[in-house]
Amino acid sequence: MTTAITHLFTDLGGVLLTNGWDHNLRHKTADHFGIDKAEMDERHHLTYDTYESGKMGLPAYLDRIIFYEPRPFTQKDVVDFILGEARAFNDMIDLVCGLKARHGIKVAVLSNEGREVTADRIRRFKLAEFVDFFIVSSYVHFRKPDEDIFRVALDIAQAEPERTVYIEDRQMFVEVAASLGLRALWHRGYEATRAALAELGLD
Repeated sequence: MTTAITHLFTDLGGVLLTNGWDHNLRHKTADHFGIDKAEMDERHHLTYDTYESGKMGLPAYLDRIIFYEPRPFTQKDVVDFILGEARAFNDMIDLVCGLKARHGIKVAVLSNEGREVTADRIRRFKLAEFVDFFIVSSYVHFRKPDEDIFRVALDIAQAEPERTVYIEDRQMFVEVAASLGLRALWHRGYEATRAALAELGLD
């Protein structure tokens, strides 16, 4: 008999929304503003862990990867462009909202993102209307695949791993969550994830 699920943890970028700041968006931003992509990527890889772990704000991060030399545009121009590229996967949001309403489960977002990007996305897409907990790397100061971010999420939610589903689009993070006892699902599309949730009793 399947253990009743009480909590649903989900990644944000790649599951409910487009990624907040990934390789594709960096290159799109570089093209839009005429920034050298290779230099920007090298600088990003040297400092993104510090930024996503909440030890550096977005202005300082942008200073390191873009504004280390004079530019004919401002930080606000770049931030507005980045935030404006976000899109919702409404089918997945509707699915999670429906499961929460039908089964009375608690919902948590478990994400690697910078503080300012997260705050905008929570507001822009009204995520707080259905998400009970936000466990974000910039809030707790460590990032997936660090096991501690999953442990903190379970502690904050007061959730038992075997009664918690975790939806994630990165296979390695799925494997880490599964190793801690969570019912981890590798998200590769709406229909497959909906079917996998139904098999766990969340139809």
